[in-house]
Amino acid sequence: MPTRNARTERMAARLSAAGFTPRVTYRNDHAHIETEVPSPVSAESWRELLAVMETADWFGLVVKESGSTAWAAINRETPATEHCPGAWPSA
Repeated sequence: MPTRNARTERMAARLSAAGFTPRVTYRNDHAHIETEVPSPVSAESWRELLAVMETADWFGLVVKESGSTAWAAINRETPATEHCPGAWPSA
């Protein structure tokens, strides 16, 4: 089963290959990946962005006047075989 770091590195590599610039930070309980989403973004890049994001334990998109930022998190405690794409962690 892939480790949190391996999953994070794979996501960052896929985002880079799709033309995005991911930023990765490691926190106590999860890894956090974010990237700016250019406007406009091609349909192909958008599809790849969504495909990558759905491999995370939870993800989202922040839209502001200044631009959009896609983010994803990989929980340190969630094995890759148990993750639910896009699901919010339970409280």
